[in-house]
Amino acid sequence: MLSYVIRRILLMFPTLIGMTAVVFFVMGMSPGGIMGSLLSAEGGMKSRDRKALEEYYDKRYGLKKPLVVQYLRWLGKVSPVGPKEKGQGWPKSTSVGFKSPDLGESIAKGRKVSELIGEALPITLLLNALSFPLIYSLSILMGIQAARRRGQLLDVGMGTVMLGLWSVPVIWTGVMLVGFLASKQYMHWFPTNGLHDLRADQMPFLPAFTKAGWERGWLLDTLWHLALPVFCLTYGNFAFLTKLSRGSMLEAISADYVRTARAKGVDEHGVLYRHVFRNSLIPLITVAAYVLPGMLAGSIIVETIFGVPGMGRLMIEAVTLTDRELVLSEALLAGFLGLLAYLLADISYALADPRVSYE
Repeated sequence: MLSYVIRRILLMFPTLIGMTAVVFFVMGMSPGGIMGSLLSAEGGMKSRDRKALEEYYDKRYGLKKPLVVQYLRWLGKVSPVGPKEKGQGWPKSTSVGFKSPDLGESIAKGRKVSELIGEALPITLLLNALSFPLIYSLSILMGIQAARRRGQLLDVGMGTVMLGLWSVPVIWTGVMLVGFLASKQYMHWFPTNGLHDLRADQMPFLPAFTKAGWERGWLLDTLWHLALPVFCLTYGNFAFLTKLSRGSMLEAISADYVRTARAKGVDEHGVLYRHVFRNSLIPLITVAAYVLPGMLAGSIIVETIFGVPGMGRLMIEAVTLTDRELVLSEALLAGFLGLLAYLLADISYALADPRVSYE
């Protein structure tokens, strides 16, 4: 197992290089390139000032050099191995060693990319950390109940509801939730956008009674703002995984080892959770490797609708402004998280099924 994990980790590097190279060359070969999008916003400048700005961008980012040279330059900056100054890392006589990756500076925002990602990534991870366990816990429980009552009213009704949820697009659901549940003209149960109230920094961390009355606190305020975004991220995958869990459970229930367990006198609870459930996990683990990266990508729509300052919204801004350094860094991070999810899924196979071995 250890050797397999090491091989997979080593294979991540050429895969990430290929992924970022595709993104880089697509952006570089687009009409106008990076330089055109940067200068288009300064259309009212004098020709002399425009030329000076063009020379500044070219000198700072090397935008007039061949695309291969530009990509190798960016790759050298983000690589954890490369030339080092004397006295750092390896012995002074060595010119190459480990270094801190440099994601560069956002061309459009004028800030370090690492700072922008450091502000946005925890928010997106928080959304997914709330959504992912909710999706799997509820879908597995409901899938088990539907499989136990196959053909009954609960199974048919649940299947109909799940099919309806799966058919509703996230963008339409988000707009409807904002229009009805967050609008002042209707219910106004939830905030329309943002992650915190304007007075959140003055709130206590937990709900409490103060002189001014009841304060919901910073934690409850954050959950209140995240309720609608988490619902939009959850319901589609929840519907799909519930149907998948039901089908996987039904397939395992009809197996010979289940009849043998029942013949030996094992109670129904033990049959379901000790035998059937574990053997039905493989399809759920397989889908998890695609659900997690898909949720990160789906955060683009949800964060844009609800005004949540996460990675999805940052990516939209970067693509709109053709901010090369920021787009490449986000593509690198998304690719790494996706590959990591696939690796964790492969490890989970071996943990769930003793027959799976990577030796």
